Amino acid sequence: MNLSSLPIPLQTALLLVCSNVFMTFAWYGHLKNLGSSPWYVAALVSWGIALFEYLFQVPANRIGAQQLSLGQLKIMQEVITLSVFVPFAVFYMKQPPRLDFLWAGLCMMGAVYFVFRGN
Repeated sequence: MNLSSLPIPLQTALLLVCSNVFMTFAWYGHLKNLGSSPWYVAALVSWGIALFEYLFQVPANRIGAQQLSLGQLKIMQEVITLSVFVPFAVFYMKQPPRLDFLWAGLCMMGAVYFVFRGN
């Protein structure tokens, strides 16, 4: 099975998940791995990681734009960002889980409802 045989919203979501994994490591991974390095070293490493983010994000948005509105693409990306960030924060960065993550997720689900209703 290849990616193009899947429905467009699913293709988009899978590519955005990959993009967000790279994005999360680019934005926050240096706090754990390069905390004692100068900021410009962390910035260069993060830019290198972010290249891979864009290699997934750009096709995701181009594919998704075939069937989804710009608002739908954005809300999908935000929900995926939160879905990737919470496990990253808890398991990789060793941050304590917080009930606020649940409340934020519920707010995002409300946003999904309003942006996707009627389609």
